[in-house]
Amino acid sequence: MENNEDKNEDRSEDRITLTDETEAVEAAKTFGLQKKIPWFVIAISSLGLIVIIFAFVFESVNKRQAAIQESKPQPAGSAVQAEIDELDWIEQTFLTINPYSRPGISLEVVNGVVIHNIGNPGTTAEQNRSYFENLSITHETHASSNFIVCLDGSIIQCVPVDEIAYASNARNYDTLSIEVCHPDDTGAFTEESYAATVKLTAWLCERYDLKADDILRHFDVQGKECPRYFVDNEDAWEIFKVDVKKEQELN
Repeated sequence: MENNEDKNEDRSEDRITLTDETEAVEAAKTFGLQKKIPWFVIAISSLGLIVIIFAFVFESVNKRQAAIQESKPQPAGSAVQAEIDELDWIEQTFLTINPYSRPGISLEVVNGVVIHNIGNPGTTAEQNRSYFENLSITHETHASSNFIVCLDGSIIQCVPVDEIAYASNARNYDTLSIEVCHPDDTGAFTEESYAATVKLTAWLCERYDLKADDILRHFDVQGKECPRYFVDNEDAWEIFKVDVKKEQELN
């Protein structure tokens, strides 16, 4: 009798245990349904994750750009401009600050020098400087240059080197521009304007620690046929850059 009673008690305990487990499972399901995360909470969490990822990428890009600039230290544009102020071979006739030719926007870094030819053969540096100045009245377009080299080799500075000029499209914000006058449609410089452009380019490259690959044609920036002679004659362009390097070595 005692054995049978013990077995009955064991079965009863098994049934109680099974019932408890079943109730626990049902309770867990019910609790899970009650605790289901609303869709908008999931959406907000996902958005927050996207923001965090974006912030991380943005910070990484900023750090990389900062590292590039630190690896290529440059003098302050105002310091270089102060040096130009003392040069007797550059005439400063700055444009009036206006939205069309001299916006007055700071040029924070110089990564290159872009060479252009004037679009009007036979005109002088002063005439083209006047054209840039009159854009503040005519509102015809946005155009200017940091420097203009005349047919006789004289140089006019229209925009300080610590400000952007409207000459080189997407590269306005990290390059300096030199417009060169030419006598005819071939775009070939005069002997005087060629020598002056070599001298000016070399001087700027020396101040900003620029190399031959940092000397660009407008063509290299936007594909425009400018300066025409150097686009039509690649050998002449390569010789120009060699001449700039020689000028740097002499000084």
